[in-house]
Amino acid sequence: MPPSSEAPESPPAVMFLNAADPSGAAGLSADQAVCAAVGCHALPVTTSIWVCDTAEVFDIVEIDADSVVEQARAVLQDVELAAWKVGFLGNVEVVSAVAELLADYAQLPLVTYVGNLQALEESQVEEYIKAMQELVLPQTRVLCGNVTALSQFLFPEVEREQPPTPDVLMQQAQSMGVQYLLVSGVLVPENHVENVLLSPRRQLLRERFEMFDAGFSGAGDTLSAAVASLLGTGAKLDQAVHEALEFLDQSLDFAYRPGMGNLVPDRFFWAQTGPEGEGDSISPVGLQ
Repeated sequence: MPPSSEAPESPPAVMFLNAADPSGAAGLSADQAVCAAVGCHALPVTTSIWVCDTAEVFDIVEIDADSVVEQARAVLQDVELAAWKVGFLGNVEVVSAVAELLADYAQLPLVTYVGNLQALEESQVEEYIKAMQELVLPQTRVLCGNVTALSQFLFPEVEREQPPTPDVLMQQAQSMGVQYLLVSGVLVPENHVENVLLSPRRQLLRERFEMFDAGFSGAGDTLSAAVASLLGTGAKLDQAVHEALEFLDQSLDFAYRPGMGNLVPDRFFWAQTGPEGEGDSISPVGLQ
């Protein structure tokens, strides 16, 4: 049957510029799953391809910068965008091309995620970080990452025994044009971690969770994708981050191991049946 002329209103569309992850753990795989789970429509743009498993990235297949931008612009001419997220862009040329694209839609909330850059060669890491700092961070509303990754990204030339405090990270991020910073994985006593949302003036949110004694692939992409998607629904920043953190915590609670590597967050934990198998489902964060 043809679609009804009175079809439901489309959900908010969120564009993700990230690497394709064939293991299904991180990158665009995580972005699309999270976006769907919180009720948005994902627009995935492939910026590079990881050769990886659920434990590590072995190699990166680069994609031409023009091809990345052509993917995005073709969709942007057709679908109205509510928000977007930048993940791993692959190389300096793609960073530059994506930055020009972002500048054409400066009114939209941009979430930038800083992950592990270990698959890049040392010389590439330095150039990549510099390009991101100069071209993408000034356009970023929310910069996300765990405290270790952010420390290496914001202070690449400084070696520390301990990572800087979230406030110090925020000061550095602000100097590069970032409006807000979400720092995850800050170790605190009694086997807990804290996640802190900051503005240049103050801490806006601080939430503590029990530490998981396990390794995960895709946790950071899960959190940042949730923030971007929830901002796309029109949620205020502090509420979006609160719900995204709850979403991540429950995704990790229900994590599974599809291979021999790390655990993968279950972004559809809310669709699981109750403990008695009676079909009682858990409501997804943000959709109660």
